[in-house]
This record gives sequence, structure tokens and C-alpha cells, in this order.
Amino acid sequence: MADVQINRRGLLALGGGAAAAAFLAACSTNNSPLSTSSASSSPAVAGVPGGAVTFTPAPGTQGFDPLGAVLVTVAGGTLSEVVMTNDQGRVIPGIMTPDAVTWKPETPLGYDRTYQLAVTSRDDTGRSNEVISSFGTVKPDNLTTASLVSTGGGTLAEGATYGVGVVAVIKFDEPIPDRAAAQRCLSVQTEPPVQGQWSWVDDQNVHYRPQEYYPPGTAVAVRADIYGVDLGNGLYGQEDLARSFVIGDSHVSIADDTTKQVTVFNNGEMVRTMPTSMGRGGTETVNGRTIHFWTQRGIYTVLDKANPVIMDSSTYGLPVNSRLGYRQSINYATRISNDGIYLHELTDTIAQQGNTNMSAGCLNLNPDNARWFYDFSVPGDIVEVRNTGGEPLAQWQNGDWSVPWDVWLEGSAL
Repeated sequence: MADVQINRRGLLALGGGAAAAAFLAACSTNNSPLSTSSASSSPAVAGVPGGAVTFTPAPGTQGFDPLGAVLVTVAGGTLSEVVMTNDQGRVIPGIMTPDAVTWKPETPLGYDRTYQLAVTSRDDTGRSNEVISSFGTVKPDNLTTASLVSTGGGTLAEGATYGVGVVAVIKFDEPIPDRAAAQRCLSVQTEPPVQGQWSWVDDQNVHYRPQEYYPPGTAVAVRADIYGVDLGNGLYGQEDLARSFVIGDSHVSIADDTTKQVTVFNNGEMVRTMPTSMGRGGTETVNGRTIHFWTQRGIYTVLDKANPVIMDSSTYGLPVNSRLGYRQSINYATRISNDGIYLHELTDTIAQQGNTNMSAGCLNLNPDNARWFYDFSVPGDIVEVRNTGGEPLAQWQNGDWSVPWDVWLEGSAL
């Protein structure tokens, strides 16, 4: 593991004079013959050539936290030179206090490394001394990487604009034994402040959403500071993650099966009404599996879009060559669920749009409306389906906003 990581803790700025002396008094001591056990009593070290050097961590330490504070201090003298190298011979850059009595590395350390500190100190009589210390950092049993994605699996990109209902998902590439330890590493900062919470859906995915939709214009910064953290059973974070994005205009669409219209609002103002044909309902049993044809009621978000998209009924268990199977290229398709619900163009049902449900679950639109909605939408926009039959939208399908807030909070590990 290279010794290049985000600097997050253990790297506090050191001042000179009294502040530095107070800091030294708090450092750990050691009884190594390479250094004096205390740096706080000048008379006790007056006879030590070059001054008494103290190392943190103590010489010979193993399993040291790579984000822990590494310090070299001297009492009764000054530090002339400190050279820190790892077991590959790489020199680790460091910072010396103005009074030359304390030194620290500038960057966090790597996993499973051995480090050597070679120190030259000098006292006020001109006598010098050279001392060496070494220590080793923790060796993880395994490492995990975190990625920031939407509920549809797409990457949430740095600086991008998302809808007011965007849900941030931290996805780990390994199961997390200690969810609480992992969640303590996660943070979301917003401007303006917004109340929100993380909620685990399984041992690799934790979702974040506010209690209410984000206000338009909100700046969102998500962090997963997992490097150097034991996430349980010797599993450590491989590297930190930081991503920022902004919330765009409020796009909320209401698809009502009573009227068979999709009414679209932009920042609270109705901007378009689109006739639709939704899921025709009913079920089909194929190879012992029951497949439904409802557009399930609930609060969806826009996940992504494609023009065209190939729609294949076999992807959800209905063979293409079966009675109700299909495979066709569809234009201007805006996806809102993880099991293939889209708002999309379909000219075959224009006569039924606004009066009769004919689809296998998608919301059919005419070409003008499908193209307009495609261009209007961004991931995270809200699409609420009302008054349809069948079971309500489940969370795994992209139903995070259908989960009551008190239930959402129960998914937190803290």
C-alpha cells in the first residue's frame, strides 16, 4: 500500500514556544536506550549530548494505526535532521516546528509497512547525537472499497446536478461485519442544512436520504472516511471517498391511474400534462414464477435514461417467445425502477393513452411527450404513481421514498 492517502487525523498543526512545550508533555514516553523516557524535565536531560529524543510511537511498536500521530521530539536540544523512510526506501516528507523541537510526517502512512526514523539532534553546547527508531503499521486481513452510486447503481458524479429526491448510496465491495464502525465514517454535509439519515439495506449497501425532498439549489458533500478504520474482523477501508454535487430544480411528476394522466410540476408550477397507458394488471405464471403487470403505486425517482433502449421481457422472467413476451427497441426511455419500469415512447398505444392501461408495467407516452420528458428529467427527479392496483412499490425496486421516516431511521446502525 503506497504511503499516499487523504490527510484526515493525527496531523494537527504544531506551533512553537509554549504551545509546543505543552504538546510535548502529552506525548507518550518510552524507555528505549535510544531516547530518554521523559521530555518534560530539563534538569534530568541536561547531561544528554544533543538532548533527549522521544519517539511516538515507541520504538519497536507493531500494528500501529496508519492514521495515528507520529512525532519526534527533543528536550534539552534541537532537531537538526529527521529522515523517515518506509521499507521500500521511500522518504516520507515531514514538518518541523519553528523552534526545531518537534517533527511529524505530512501524510498518513500505508498499511503493513515498516518505517524507520533517523534523527540527528544538537544541544546548545554544540554536541550532537544520532538515534534511530522503527515501527510497523497494521496489516489488514482484507480491504474494502466504497463507491457512491444512486439506487439504480449509476455513479453519482462530482459536480453533477441531481433531482430533489436523489438517494446517495455507499456501496462496499465486501460485506461489512461492523455496520456501526462503517457508519461512523460516513458523513453528509448540506448547504442549507437538511435533516437526513443513513439506512442499511444489506451488509454492503447503506442509503442516505433527507426526511423531506432536498430544497432546490442545495449543495451536498458526501464523505466515506474509511481509510485506516477496522470495519470488523480485520476488514479495513482501502481509501477514502469524497464527492460533492448540487440539487437542481424541483421536478415532481404525478401519474394518476384514476385520470391516466402524468402531471408534471417544475418548482411547484404545473408545466405539462401527458396522457399515459400504464400497466394492464394481472399476472402470468412462467416456470413456477408469478410475474405481475402492474405499475406499482409509490414514490419513484428517475434513475437514468437511454435513447433507444432494448426492452426484453426475458430480463424479468418472461420468455420473448411466450404469449406475452417481447423484445423491441424503444425511444426516449426514462427509467424509474430497478425492475424495468420506464416512461417511454410507444406509438402502438397512442389510442389508449389517457383512457386504457395496456402496458406490462411501463408508462407509455406519445412521441412528443416522451421526448419532452426525456429532455426535462435528471436522475433524482420524483415520479409518484397513484391509485394503481397490485402490491405497492418495494424499497429494492427504487422505493426509498415510499419508506416511512420512522421505519427509515430503524435502518441506521447508530
